[in-house]
Amino acid sequence: MRNVIVTGSGQGIGYAIAQAFDKEGDRVFIFDMSKEVADKAAQSLNNGVAYQVDVTDEPTIEKSIKEITEQYGPIDVLVNNAGIQFISKVEDFPLEKWNQVIGVIQTGTFLMTKHVLPSMKQQKKGRIVTISSAHGEMADPFKSAYVASKFAQIGFAKTVALEVVADGITSNAVLPGPVRTALIENQLAHLAEQDNSTEQEAMEKYITGKMPMNRLLEPSEIADTVIFLASDGASAITGETISVSGGSNA
Repeated sequence: MRNVIVTGSGQGIGYAIAQAFDKEGDRVFIFDMSKEVADKAAQSLNNGVAYQVDVTDEPTIEKSIKEITEQYGPIDVLVNNAGIQFISKVEDFPLEKWNQVIGVIQTGTFLMTKHVLPSMKQQKKGRIVTISSAHGEMADPFKSAYVASKFAQIGFAKTVALEVVADGITSNAVLPGPVRTALIENQLAHLAEQDNSTEQEAMEKYITGKMPMNRLLEPSEIADTVIFLASDGASAITGETISVSGGSNA
């Protein structure tokens, strides 16, 4: 039984990833901002443990990981999934919102990785999978902070891969396209407002229109790729980006 941490796993893609590891027989630690959401998600799993964690708060991260390693042993897998979105033109983008998006996605990935590495190095093995985005290689209007953060996650994952390659640890990034989650659904009204269009027009123009499959992906389709990257079968894959985007990067 592996010890697996998935951030932002109370719902959406993160929860699907947690479910997939749970089906593998692993112990899954649900890290989420909301205690209620984390508890509910953990209770639905066979081996789920809930932690209320803000991934921008280093002391809380450090304390949580220390508790886990002392009680359950080393961390085998970290999935950096926590993320938020804010839609605005650059000239109207509030600094507070910019810092919030950068903090959760970019700094959160750094802090979580920083504090699991000692545990992984100790046992000379580990898997780090960072959920970036198709926006990590391809920009879109009105998402400047999100796009910048997703590009940064890829650079960070590649850097980590080089630093820990001799320790039996791999670091890779998964780049999902548009996935059927509340995050996507909540974007539509804002995108339509920026463009003075309908939500359906915004969906086709900004979300599904650029992908050959022309559909929203299911969270489980992202989870399947994460499970593979965390497996023994992916032991020679590190420093890579894997696009699961319905052909968006084709």
